[in-house]
Amino acid sequence: MSRGRILGMITGPDTPELLRAAVRNNAEWCAAVTGGGTFTADAWTSAHRTPPYYPDGVTLTPDASADGLLACMDTHSPGCSVKDSFAALDLAPAGFEVLFGAEWIHRPAHAPTPAASALAWTRVADPGELAVWEAAWRGGGEGTGPFHPGLLTPEIAFLAGRSGDGRVVAGAAAYRTGALVGLSNVFAADGTCDDEAWSGALAAVAGLWPGHAVVGYESGEDLERALRHGFAPLGPLRVWLRTA
Repeated sequence: MSRGRILGMITGPDTPELLRAAVRNNAEWCAAVTGGGTFTADAWTSAHRTPPYYPDGVTLTPDASADGLLACMDTHSPGCSVKDSFAALDLAPAGFEVLFGAEWIHRPAHAPTPAASALAWTRVADPGELAVWEAAWRGGGEGTGPFHPGLLTPEIAFLAGRSGDGRVVAGAAAYRTGALVGLSNVFAADGTCDDEAWSGALAAVAGLWPGHAVVGYESGEDLERALRHGFAPLGPLRVWLRTA
């Protein structure tokens, strides 16, 4: 899908306010996963290196200062990254390169009910189930990811789609803030259809938090899948990685 077509789908006077709410939801999710950090009016930052796949800083407004943001992070050890939530920063002079671009997305609370899933969807209930979910999300193998038992709270749901033999073959993570639910880490494994993962995860979210809009960000084929499942784009973001 072309960039022009995506941007042409952004409508409605509440888009800027909704975009900021989606950004804030995601920043709070990052804070929960990384176990801390500091919020200011313009950004969330972590002074210590965050787990893989999670940024060291997230801008909360398009006016966030690059210098102010970088001063609050460890830019010297490898892996420092910034989620430029409004694609408004130029971090190249500080030794960063754009890792990828994506689109914030929104699915309204009144969107059609997702199609019934062929999988049995449940909410991860304990650390043992979370470890199984994370292994499926990771694609197997050794090691652990960024998800810890402290994330098993009423506002966070790890959603597991199970096949007939009980294996976790699809999943997603959901984080509620106010009237919004942030959906991320949608995955399908063992030959499960990606669209099945999206429809099942959305149905599970609707069951947990009826009447809530769903937000997140995606790119490439995942963005196109999200659009097929009732999302609309809100605006661009970029993730910068320090390489110098």
